[in-house]
Amino acid sequence: MSGTTLPDGLSALRDVFKLSEIMRLIEDTARWVDFATFRLLPLWYPEHAGRTYFYKESWSKPQMNRNRQSGHTEYKREGNVHANMALTHALGLRSDDRPNWSCCHIWGIDDAQFQEANAIVQDRRFFSCVANMVLLPTPLKAFTDTMQDVKAMLRICARHLYGWHCDHEGAKDGLAAIEAWTDWSAYPASWPTAERVSMPKGVAKLDDGIRRSAARRLTAIRRDLKDAGPHYPRDEVRAALAFWNIEL
Repeated sequence: MSGTTLPDGLSALRDVFKLSEIMRLIEDTARWVDFATFRLLPLWYPEHAGRTYFYKESWSKPQMNRNRQSGHTEYKREGNVHANMALTHALGLRSDDRPNWSCCHIWGIDDAQFQEANAIVQDRRFFSCVANMVLLPTPLKAFTDTMQDVKAMLRICARHLYGWHCDHEGAKDGLAAIEAWTDWSAYPASWPTAERVSMPKGVAKLDDGIRRSAARRLTAIRRDLKDAGPHYPRDEVRAALAFWNIEL
């Protein structure tokens, strides 16, 4: 071992790549849900949240995974499957339309080391909320996961685009950061602010296909509330729908 030490990776990156350049990449490539789509259906999969269990046969039996190395069987849990589905449908896309694109949650617990449970993403009210997500080229997601300045600017944009910010207790510090924000030097010119009404690049306008997708989702939620098996989280679904004033 040579004993050589390295600087923080983010500091090393900023020495050669300006924050404004990172934000330009995000501004030019991000795909946002239309405000009208958010107003039409803010929450697409109220039955799902991060780390919740998957069930099969209409919520009648747990879905299990077998660890190939240990042979142990364990419950299959939600990662980001239904958040991805919500964002895909709300953008008017199909799953096979978006290779090397990733769903990024705008509001979550700020933990660059990924050691703390993400209580916001594990909340049904926010997991599949389309105002809490943006679609990015997969390599750019690393910036949104680790750089607080990037997170803050995404949150400012989303707040003014949708007229909403996350009010979960775990978002308190993030909210304070955007309310105290004063450095606009790297903030994208096409993104809205409190003083500027504008439309970000890459907004997927609400169209008839998206309307049909939203209608199908509402029909499925109604059906599941009535007919799904014993593991369907009816009380939690109703509470999440009520939070967003979604009427069935």
